[in-house]
Amino acid sequence: MRNFDERSITAAVRERVGQASDPRLRQVSDALIRHLHDFVREIEPTQEEWSRAIAFLTRTGHMCTANRQEFILLSDALGVSMLVDAINHHLPGGATETTVLGPFYVQEPPELPLGANISPGLAGVPLLVTGSVSSAGGPGLAGAAVDVWHSDGDGYYDVQQLDEDHGLAMRARLRTAPDGAFHFWTIMPAAYPIPNDGPVGEMLAAQGRHPYRPAHVHFMIAAPAHEQLVTHVFVEGDAYLDSDVVFGVKDSLIRPFAEMPAGMAPDGTRVDRPYRHLHYDFALAPQRRVA
Repeated sequence: MRNFDERSITAAVRERVGQASDPRLRQVSDALIRHLHDFVREIEPTQEEWSRAIAFLTRTGHMCTANRQEFILLSDALGVSMLVDAINHHLPGGATETTVLGPFYVQEPPELPLGANISPGLAGVPLLVTGSVSSAGGPGLAGAAVDVWHSDGDGYYDVQQLDEDHGLAMRARLRTAPDGAFHFWTIMPAAYPIPNDGPVGEMLAAQGRHPYRPAHVHFMIAAPAHEQLVTHVFVEGDAYLDSDVVFGVKDSLIRPFAEMPAGMAPDGTRVDRPYRHLHYDFALAPQRRVA
């Protein structure tokens, strides 16, 4: 097979990738070739534009380190991460909606008791977070693992500033009480830009887009016989709710971070200054049975 033109080359490549022994790899490769070739035919790039595209992907790879994954940022900013999330989470009614994991999750965070302050010594407006974990349409789940993490009041995560003076903070794993309830103290998060000093930031600027995410608290919740939940709770009224750079906002995940006066907090803690209070009840989908 030779002498390919802009039409015949697609069939030739599909024929060759069709020899893959793995059925799923064969399916994915075929779809990739079909859509990629159609995309190139539609936009008709010049040789200079194609070289710039290759250079962009090369620089994206060079930006990836142990603490930064530029390709995840690219996937997020193009809406692909949320598309994959939506495809993989057709949840039953009553289950809490999911959203993207984000690049700042840390495996095996510090495990702390209920009521702990997960941001001790950090400046910021105090925030009490209360809530519960239950099975969708069912009872509370005792001992569910609740991983939480968020930015500080300036929009930075702990892993962005790790050094000898700054350790892990504003993140923890808690276990729900017998009735499924949990609570902890921290500080208010802020809206922040995704890392925009690399190729993804250049792309956003060229597209006339800002790099900001609305303020939120991340949750990853796991319990036996239930689907793991990865989600955020967003601050009601945030300026970026309708233009989240990674398209992660859902109405059901927006809540008031209520302004509270100094005094006795709902968990019995006496607070000497105004603080905020977030309450959210999470419902996990029962684990799907594999036939």
